[in-house]
Amino acid sequence: MMETFQELEMYKNFDELAEDVIDLAKEILPDQLFYLSSITEAQQIVLKHSLNTSSIPVAEGMVLDLNDTLCSRMDFENKQPLVYEDVQGAPELKHIEDKLEAAHVRSYLGLPISFVNGDRFGTLCAVNDEKSQFDARSITLLQRIVRMFSYYLDLERFAYRDSLTDLYNRHFLTRFFDGNSKAGGSIFFLDLDGFKNVNDLYGHETGDLVLKEVAAKLQQFIEGQTDVLAARLGGDEFLICFAKPVSAEELSEWATRLLASLSQWEADYSLSASIGIAQYPAGGNQDLRELLRQADHALYQAKKSGKNCYSFY
Repeated sequence: MMETFQELEMYKNFDELAEDVIDLAKEILPDQLFYLSSITEAQQIVLKHSLNTSSIPVAEGMVLDLNDTLCSRMDFENKQPLVYEDVQGAPELKHIEDKLEAAHVRSYLGLPISFVNGDRFGTLCAVNDEKSQFDARSITLLQRIVRMFSYYLDLERFAYRDSLTDLYNRHFLTRFFDGNSKAGGSIFFLDLDGFKNVNDLYGHETGDLVLKEVAAKLQQFIEGQTDVLAARLGGDEFLICFAKPVSAEELSEWATRLLASLSQWEADYSLSASIGIAQYPAGGNQDLRELLRQADHALYQAKKSGKNCYSFY
């Protein structure tokens, strides 16, 4: 959820455009309560909603267990709308019947919102505390609005994401660090050992696949952690930023675990990684460029020590 809100905060005019989406949707189906949401693996977060004259409780910033929502049934792969003109009596909704009744939701229309690469963003939903009728023309118009909103999301995302690995880029890292450095933290500066040999022996296409797999390993490593960001700086250089105080002992344990992951490959690439670690205190005016210089120096020491290891600045 941190990533969702951190990224959306940097999107230009997101609030204004989200409100426009809601307003346009209300023009099509004025009797419905509309809300725009973001979806993670486990949660649904309400970002914007229309004026609520119904008995349905909804608020911006509301976080819901995804399994308890109708949006959990959304067909993101085929980008198909989900329609319930009357939720009562639907056998597939038996497990959330009590929750729908408590929320006074009687009808529902949901449209999936995805990025161009297929990743889920969230939903545009219309709900009512009474039965509704959703005609095909209205659904088609709402789908067009969602499609235009998706184009906007992709344009903004491209500004902050590495095009090959889909990790955050240096631009996003800088803004993330500037907004989250007061609490203190640390960075891992990673460089792959033997990556040039992969390109030379197997070709650059294989090299790109390796970089994508490294990115996947980094995402898996930080999964479930708060205030942690993975980025690609360029080439075979990556960075993990911990925007929170972490002890040297914990950093050592994490670096050891990460090195083990980055030295295990199905193909015989003879590939590993080295890590330079730099820490910074809370409350100071930290300079990211200086911190990167320190981490780079520590990385150089790790390389000198035989590679496939880490070093503190």
